[in-house]
Amino acid sequence: MAKTDINQDKIEKNDELFLDQTLRPSAWDEYIGQNTIKENLKILLQAAKERNHPTEHILFYGPPGLGKTTLAHLIAHETGRQMKITSGPAIEKVGDLASILTNLSPGDILFIDEIHRLNKMVEEVLYPAMESGILDIIIGKGPSARTIQLDLPPFTLVAATTRIALLSAPLRSRFSGGTFRLEFYSEDEIARIIERSAKILGVTLAPDAVGEIAKRARFTPRTANYFLKRGRDYAQVHKSDLDKKTVFLALSLLGIDELGLSDSDRMILTTIIEKFDGGPVGLNTIAAATSEEEATIEEVVEPYLIQRGLLERTPRGRTATKKAYEHLGFDFPKSRQGELL
Repeated sequence: MAKTDINQDKIEKNDELFLDQTLRPSAWDEYIGQNTIKENLKILLQAAKERNHPTEHILFYGPPGLGKTTLAHLIAHETGRQMKITSGPAIEKVGDLASILTNLSPGDILFIDEIHRLNKMVEEVLYPAMESGILDIIIGKGPSARTIQLDLPPFTLVAATTRIALLSAPLRSRFSGGTFRLEFYSEDEIARIIERSAKILGVTLAPDAVGEIAKRARFTPRTANYFLKRGRDYAQVHKSDLDKKTVFLALSLLGIDELGLSDSDRMILTTIIEKFDGGPVGLNTIAAATSEEEATIEEVVEPYLIQRGLLERTPRGRTATKKAYEHLGFDFPKSRQGELL
């Protein structure tokens, strides 16, 4: 193979990787869903621009994959500012935060993902930085220790978290620009996201395939794009069209059924039904019976099962619903028929 052919092959591979990475919207019109949040942010950004002030600090929260990071990128794009990206676990010491803040330019946006995992000492230093634009640094130890204050350039902190309850009240109160909760998407919105992503990826997608992916995507754009890529891969390898049948076969290999349930989801529901007569059963008992971590069940599995009406969370424990029995092919016990009246 000629050298030019090898270089061309590298370019094509890089182009394909670039396409996969550019599914993230770069303008408000491309961002589908979360309309109330978008309108609020447009007003907030426009008002700050007209006053020639940095945008006030903003906090996004909600389940993973709904677009918190994308909104941060859009804010930076719409304001024409540079964005520095980090995460709560990455800022281990006060010195780490000081290094980040002192290297910001006026008007920059600092995005901290999973901000609920910030070290408490780091959080204390962040308060005056957000409120007054001052960084307090302690030099020395013991009686000779002294505090110096550094003036920081005006900046905007945009933070994201999946667990807002773990944020301290003082930190939450300092997001003067607003705290916004991202909601799950409708199937119609997911379908529009899939169609947009397919166009960017250069994938020809049958209309029935769009609906098939949308109804299994757990109302989450990240999951929808993941399923689209796996369907594309399956169609490419098997030299088939990306239609409803291909999507069904591709997602079946991943263990995803028509409601978007994974093998783990079905295992937990089956365990509740078969071993505990449908419940109620405690979280720690379910975790022991399925060899799954309690946090994984509570934070990853349960929210979608509850949203789909397959699981109920009661004071006595978790209970599988009639819909769960029917979906998994079990007969609903007569002893629980009275619950439906």
